[in-house]
Amino acid sequence: MRALSIAATGMSAQQMRVEVISNNLANMNTTGYNARRAEFADLHYQQVTRAGAVNASDGTTLPTGVQVGLGVRPASVSVTLQQGSVAATGGDLDLAIEGQGFIEVTLPSGISAFTRDGALKRSADGLVVTSEGYPVVPDITIPEDARSISINADGEVYAYFNDQVEAELLGQFTLAGFSNPKGLEAIGSNLFLETGASGPALVADPGTDGLGTLRQGYLEQSSVDPVREITELIEAQRGYELNAKVITAADQMLSATTQIR
Repeated sequence: MRALSIAATGMSAQQMRVEVISNNLANMNTTGYNARRAEFADLHYQQVTRAGAVNASDGTTLPTGVQVGLGVRPASVSVTLQQGSVAATGGDLDLAIEGQGFIEVTLPSGISAFTRDGALKRSADGLVVTSEGYPVVPDITIPEDARSISINADGEVYAYFNDQVEAELLGQFTLAGFSNPKGLEAIGSNLFLETGASGPALVADPGTDGLGTLRQGYLEQSSVDPVREITELIEAQRGYELNAKVITAADQMLSATTQIR
């Protein structure tokens, strides 16, 4: 009975949907987190009778066929590219990206990763790094005697010193854009890796080439909508229950078949 395996694929799909929703809710307070959505596609169809086949009894052409679906399969877990709201923090190295783009960092392996988490820090050597200690590209070093720093919307970093009237330019942040940001590979710690699906990183100054601008003293909040997630969680739960009822009904039908004398 095909209903058993079909309903099993439905239960598996709803289980994956619940797992994606639970990950979204778990990261509802994660800086710069974008919600994920589980997407599904139907499986192959068993062709019992093909449409357009010729009826052997009278030679007529069948206008429709008989296709039996074999269930559902996961198609993708895509990222919803919706910017979260920005919240004021007052931190001199807290940066919110208003618009498209990612901050590029260098991993210990030497490869580049990308993030929208602008909660940057200063290392013991004054180098600007992420919360995990990965240096930001390009390297920007803040002197120890700097009284304060200022970062404008274009990413230019200025330092103020007690013995100077004018601010000193230390460097400029850049942003990386992708032709298909949904193709980036998430590796945790708010980091993404470039893939063949995302295309190469297009690095430019903030506010150019369609990239967003930077806002000092703010952080981008998660784009997760808790109300929507709870609604989808209820839908997934009901879908799981319905598929379980199909398995129960199929089992009862098989029991009735075995009891035929």
